[in-house]
Amino acid sequence: MKNKLLYLGLLAFVPSLFGQQTQVEKCATVNYMNYRESIQPGYIQATKDAFNQSNSKTNYSAKSDETYVIPVVVHVVYNTPNQNLPDSVILDQIRVLNEDYNRMNADSVNLRSEFLPYAGKANIQFKLAEFDPQGNPTNGITRTQTSTTSFMDMMGMLSGDMSSMEKVKSTANGGIDPWNQSRYLNIWVCNMAVNLMGMEMPMLLGYATPPANLPNWPAGSTANMSDGVVIQYQVFGSNNPNPFDMGLGTPYNVKGRTATHEVGHYLGLRHVWGDGDCSQDDGIADTPNASDQSQQDCDNTKNTCTDNIGGVDLPDMIENFMDYSAEDCQNTFTAQQVDLMRSVLEDHRFDLINNNPALSITKVDMLNASMYPNPANGSVTITTDKHISGTIVVIDLNGKEVLSQNVNGVESTLNITSLSNGVYQVVIVGANGASNTLKLVKL
Repeated sequence: MKNKLLYLGLLAFVPSLFGQQTQVEKCATVNYMNYRESIQPGYIQATKDAFNQSNSKTNYSAKSDETYVIPVVVHVVYNTPNQNLPDSVILDQIRVLNEDYNRMNADSVNLRSEFLPYAGKANIQFKLAEFDPQGNPTNGITRTQTSTTSFMDMMGMLSGDMSSMEKVKSTANGGIDPWNQSRYLNIWVCNMAVNLMGMEMPMLLGYATPPANLPNWPAGSTANMSDGVVIQYQVFGSNNPNPFDMGLGTPYNVKGRTATHEVGHYLGLRHVWGDGDCSQDDGIADTPNASDQSQQDCDNTKNTCTDNIGGVDLPDMIENFMDYSAEDCQNTFTAQQVDLMRSVLEDHRFDLINNNPALSITKVDMLNASMYPNPANGSVTITTDKHISGTIVVIDLNGKEVLSQNVNGVESTLNITSLSNGVYQVVIVGANGASNTLKLVKL
């Protein structure tokens, strides 16, 4: 009983030190930026300069309609067997990223009507790397067993020192060195909880490094050594077998959105509330101002700032992936958030998407395709911009193929009466490998 009371007391005490009202720091990207600034003066200004440069682009190049393919390496750093997540969880997280960034997520239909004009589709595909930095075939997953029980130093974190967590990015310090950050999105999955008398206390869900491109890295460090994303192992993937709560018995519905949020930071996005009050902004014109983050809830009554977007004072956008709202209600990036991320890829992370040897195919030959009516209950017509001889495959939200039909031409009719009501992916694949994926809602 005494141990439990101590645990509960610390859980209640930690939030006040973080300046949060919740039991767990959901995202420490801003904390990380402050930490980098303390050891590398000019870091924060460099991230601002990178943001402003990408956000100022108004005339996007013709290639901006392409699907950009980002090779990913997931570094699983584990101390106990349950932290060594199976491949199925990692593959599921990649699925979640691809759905969220391409507006294929089933819950995108929950976006409130006032925000529909601002919803964006990023046309970004995340793909586990096919070749390692030495050119050898890989599945894009590394596994490192470590003697480090947790990469969290609670007192260090509370004082602004994140060096303990950065050790997961170093082989010499119990983690694993990153693969070339100019060619791979490195994601480390590890434990950042604190163990108090046998009880694991969650502290942090994740953090990321925004693009900075600083030339003046500290003496003795490797340029860009820290670049990437770090995720607490229990919140990686939507099918994670490890239970997780926010402390004090507060349940947390894990849907893989921590990675979606942190990768958004990696691609240049800020929190939608601008990490301040109504006088501060995230720099994105089509996200409503907010005075503070949501508190892991889905309170759609909040309108904490007065703004004018399209002549309307919009409420706080709890549906945005860059809020702190519960994963149950996050479902959207805005069009201008999408523009910013694509601009970052075209500028500051250019090598990720251009002639990248990490992938056997660096560009996706995309079919321009449309489908109507949608939603539908009987049949749908699919048209493409070029003659194809291939296959249409319908996949349910569990990844199971539920319908398949050969196609030959530029227009095909698909009978969907046998499908149950719900959301599906319709994958169109031509004989030459050109493809596209559409979302279908069956009523």
